[in-house]
Amino acid sequence: MAILLVFVTTAVIVVNGFAFWGDTPALWVDDAMQLSAGITAVVCGFAVARRVRGHQRWWRVLVALGMTCWSLGQCVWSWYQLVDGRGLPSPSLADVGYLSFPLFALAALFVLARARARPDRERWQPAQWTGHFGVAVVLDGLVVTGSLFILTWTAALGQVVRATGPDALTWAVAIAYPLSDLVVVVVAVLLVVFDRVDRPYRANLLLAAVGIVALACSDSVFAYLVSIGAESMKPWSDAGFVLGPLFIAFALLATPSTRRRDDAGQAVGVDWWQVALPYLPVTAVALLITVQIVAGAGPDGVEVFVGALVVFLVLARQLLSLLDNRLLLRRVYEGQQQLTHQAYHDPLTGLANRALFADRLDRAVEQAADGGHGPLVLIFVDLDDFKEVNDRFGHAGGDVLLHAVAQRLLSCVRAGDTVARLGGDEFAILLEGEVDAPQAVADRIQSALRRPFAVHGTLVPVRASMGLVVPDPAEPSVTSDVLLGRADTSMYAGKRLGKDTTVVYQPSPDGPPDFPSALRRGGLPDGFALVFQPIVRLADEQPVAVEALARWTARDGTAVSPETFVRAAEGAGLGAELDALVLDLACREITAAGIDLTVHVNVCASRLGAATLEESVGSALDRYGLPAERLVVEITETVPVPDLAAGAAAIRRLQDLGVRVALDDFGAGYSSLTVLHALPVDLIKLDRALTTGVRPDRDAALCRSLVGLCADLEVGVVAEGIETAEQAELVTRAGCTTAQGYRFGHPAPLPALRLGSSPRPVVSGK
Repeated sequence: MAILLVFVTTAVIVVNGFAFWGDTPALWVDDAMQLSAGITAVVCGFAVARRVRGHQRWWRVLVALGMTCWSLGQCVWSWYQLVDGRGLPSPSLADVGYLSFPLFALAALFVLARARARPDRERWQPAQWTGHFGVAVVLDGLVVTGSLFILTWTAALGQVVRATGPDALTWAVAIAYPLSDLVVVVVAVLLVVFDRVDRPYRANLLLAAVGIVALACSDSVFAYLVSIGAESMKPWSDAGFVLGPLFIAFALLATPSTRRRDDAGQAVGVDWWQVALPYLPVTAVALLITVQIVAGAGPDGVEVFVGALVVFLVLARQLLSLLDNRLLLRRVYEGQQQLTHQAYHDPLTGLANRALFADRLDRAVEQAADGGHGPLVLIFVDLDDFKEVNDRFGHAGGDVLLHAVAQRLLSCVRAGDTVARLGGDEFAILLEGEVDAPQAVADRIQSALRRPFAVHGTLVPVRASMGLVVPDPAEPSVTSDVLLGRADTSMYAGKRLGKDTTVVYQPSPDGPPDFPSALRRGGLPDGFALVFQPIVRLADEQPVAVEALARWTARDGTAVSPETFVRAAEGAGLGAELDALVLDLACREITAAGIDLTVHVNVCASRLGAATLEESVGSALDRYGLPAERLVVEITETVPVPDLAAGAAAIRRLQDLGVRVALDDFGAGYSSLTVLHALPVDLIKLDRALTTGVRPDRDAALCRSLVGLCADLEVGVVAEGIETAEQAELVTRAGCTTAQGYRFGHPAPLPALRLGSSPRPVVSGK
C-alpha cells in the first residue's frame, strides 16, 4: 500500500510538472500536495506517539513538531506565492518554519540513536566488532561527510557562497538551507551505516533518512535558485517537498516488531546497506567529477582538495579492512587449534585423553611391528583409594589432586613420551624409543607419587597400583587393545597383592588366562569346546532341539567361566570371530553326530545386521550340509540392538535362508515388548527370572500373558531355567509347550546326552 501511494504521488508530481492546464493551477496543485504531505506527517507523528512510550514516543514528538513548523512555513509560503503574488519569497516568515525542521529532526535522530534496547531487553552490542572498530567508524564517517559535502557544494552551497545576494540576510538564509541539510543528512546516513542490522527501529531510521534526503535535495535546488535571483521554482523541483514528508510519515507509522526470545540467538544476515552506503556518496562524487571534466567545467579548488582528502580516507579504510581480515584469520586459526586441542586432551589436567592415547599407541605398535621404531613400554596407573579423597575434600579437592598427579607424572618422563588421563583416577604412560629399564621408570613414578600432595592446605599421601607391559617383538599380531588389556590385568593383580605396587606382565604357559591371544592365533583354541543342553517338549519331555554352549579350559587346567572369556573376546574386538567359531563348530558336531535335532547358536545383538554374520551362517550350512531349518540363531541382548530397523531387515535375510531367529533371555537385559514388536523373530526364550517360581501366582500371570501374546503373534516360546517339577508345572499351566533347564539335562558333549531318535518336531509356529 505504501509503495502504491509513493508511485501514485510521483506520477502526479511528474504530470503536474508539465503544467498542461497552466502555471498557476500547477502551482496550486504543487503547494496543496506539499501542505497535505506535511500535515499528514504531523497527524501520523502525534497519533502514534500517544500509543507508545519512552524513546519511541519522544523521537516521534520531535519529528511531528518539526513537521508542524515546516507545514506552517509552507502555509506562509503558499500565501506569498499564490495570493500575494511573490515569486520566491525569501527571506520571509516561511524560512523560519522551514529552517526549524532540521533542528527538530537532528534532535529526533539522536533520540532514535539512543533507542538501542530491544523489546526483549537484551543488551546491545556492535554487530561488526573488530579490533579497530572505533577507528573504522571514524574513517567511514569522515568519508561519508566529505563526499556529501562535495555533492552539496557542487549542487548549491558553492554557488550560494560565491553569489552576491541583494543583502546579507538573503545570503545567510540561502546558505542556511544547504548547511543545515548537510548536517542532518550526514547524521542520518551515519546512523544507517553504523546501526545494528537487527535493531527493531531499523525501518524507522531508513524511512526517515530517505525523507530527510528528499527534503535536502529540494532545499538545495531552492537555495541555488534564490542565490541566482530566480523568480520561480518548477513543480518538479518541489518533488522532495512532497515525497520527503510522505516518507517521514511512513517512518512515524512504522512500529518495531517484538522478536521472540527463541529467535534472539539466531545469526543475523548481512545488511548490504551498511556495507555499500559509505561508498555510494564516493561513487556519486567520482561520477560528478568525471562529468565535469568531460563537460570542460572541471572541479574547483574546494572539490579537488576535499576529494583528495576523501581518497586518502578511503585508502586508509581499506588498509584497516586488510588488517581486520588478517586478525580475523588469525583468530579462526587459533580457534581451530584450540578446538583440536580440546578434542584430544583432558580438560582438567591438560594431558592427552583416551582418543589421543589410543591413536599414539596404535601408531607405536604399527611402527614396532614394521621394525622402524625402538622398543616401547606401556604403564597403566590407577590411584589407590582415590574415593576417600573425594569423600574428604569433595570433587573440587579431587580435581586439585588429579591435576597435581598429572604434573608429577609428566616430570617423570621425557618430552617425547605420552602421558594420558584415561578417565577418573586412571592414567596411562607410553614410553617410545630407547628408554631406561622399565622397572626403573616405574620406580621413579612410584617415588614421585609417594611425596604428599597439598590439597586445600592439607598434605595428602597418594599411592598407586601400576601395571607395566613390555611387548615382545617376536610375538605376532599384538594390538594396542591387547597391550592395554595386559596392562590393566597387571594393575589389578597389583591391587590384589596389597596396592602401592607395580606388576610387570610376564606371559607364560602357566600365566594368567589370555583367551583373546589364543583366539587370535586362529584355529580352535586349546581347551575350547562346545557342550549342548537339550530343549524338550513338555508334554512328554522328549528332546526337540539342543543349544550349543561354549566352554574353555586354560592351559593350567582352570575352567574359565563363559562370562569371563566372552567378555575378554568382546573387549579385544574378537566377538565376531568367537561367534563364527561357535557356529561352525556347532554345525559340524550336530552333523557328525547324525542326530535329527535343531541346534541353537548364540550371537551377540551388536552383530545383528553385520554382513560377516550372514556369511558365517551361509558358509557353515553349506560346509556341513546342515538343512537351514535345523539352525536357530539366538540373539543374546547383553547389549541393545544398535538399529532395530536394520536388525529386522537382517532377521528377514536370515529367514530367507531358511534359518529361524530367537530372542534369548526375554524379560531380562535389553529385551522388551518394543524389541519383540520391532524384530520379526520366530520364537522367544523366557528368562529364568520369570520361571523360577519365587512368586508363583505373579510368575504364572506373567507367563500366561507372554505366551498368549506370542501365540497371537505366531511366535514360539521356550521356558528357560526349569529345574524342578513345580517350575515345569507352572510354565505348562501358563501355556508353554517347550522348555530347557537342568530338570531335562545338564550341558554336556553330544555323545553324553541321551537324546533318543524321536522325530524332530517344529518348535516355532512362524
